[in-house]
Amino acid sequence: MAGRPEGGKGETVCVTGAGGYIASWLVKLLLSRGYTVRGTVRDLGEKKTGHLRSLENASENLKLIKADLLDNDAMAAAIEGCQGVFHVASPVPTGDVTDPEVEVLGPAATGTRNVLEAASAAKVRRLVVVSSIVAVDINPKDWPADKIKDETCWSDREFCRNNEDWYSVSKITAEEAALEYRQRTGLDVVTPNPAVVFGPLLQPTVNASSQFLIYFLKGGPGRMRDKLWHIVDVRDTADALLLLYEAPEAVGRHICAPHVITARDLRDMLKNMYPDYPLVSKESICDMDHPAPMTTDKLKKLGWSCRSLEETITDTVKFCQQAGFLDDVDGAGPCRFPPIYNKI
Repeated sequence: MAGRPEGGKGETVCVTGAGGYIASWLVKLLLSRGYTVRGTVRDLGEKKTGHLRSLENASENLKLIKADLLDNDAMAAAIEGCQGVFHVASPVPTGDVTDPEVEVLGPAATGTRNVLEAASAAKVRRLVVVSSIVAVDINPKDWPADKIKDETCWSDREFCRNNEDWYSVSKITAEEAALEYRQRTGLDVVTPNPAVVFGPLLQPTVNASSQFLIYFLKGGPGRMRDKLWHIVDVRDTADALLLLYEAPEAVGRHICAPHVITARDLRDMLKNMYPDYPLVSKESICDMDHPAPMTTDKLKKLGWSCRSLEETITDTVKFCQQAGFLDDVDGAGPCRFPPIYNKI
């Protein structure tokens, strides 16, 4: 890989799923660093892309392209002429999945393959394929429970499949395909593995991880496990993605999960910070063994740093309050544990 670019000057990069939570912050960061950005979206309407068009430097350096990940030709056209690609788009189930192959697994696999092939044909300098800690942390085979998880640890795909955790299956499959493609073709691919992402939103609609925090604060119904939750700020995630693109020494997987907290401890933290919210009850959190957490040392050795968990939560809650996402705190408003987190 060539040396680190100087502030993005002269570089054009493509960001897939540019209107999403992480991708929007990445586009904002790239524009602030002097990159020219091509953002692929499925809908060019103002409601989906207005927040991107209003970003600083967007009028000069952002081009939004309507392109479906499943359309090989459209992705090839979007990526042609780019020096780098950030593949952020991924199908996220928002409800019950009736046909996992059609709704989640097929699109994730085909979309990733199309991006890999398009990036290879365009001879990009580096491709960053955004994975997730769900590809690291779920019931890994032959991994001692007390051993800290690192980038050599992989989730058990068959366990996830048997548990009908289709999102995790899709992330495992896509990341494996990306790394295998790197081995086979020599395309420079790196894969960050972010944790549950909190932080303020740029897009106008609430996302799954923000729903997770809203559920805690509003005292949503139902029960949850007292598992270890790994958390990262969305702004720090965007920093990590750009660092992995720019750092010549970055290779392979990089866990991005700096904060770890149990469900009970998260509830207690929120209770101390926001005593006026009803919060989930202690009785609704089921006992559970806590295996060892994972390490973010590989990413930190590249120079990555992050905000405190308290700052991230404060900024997230402040945004949700201003956006009206926390209205009806007496429980009258809609509030449920995001389906994606019921499995992982």
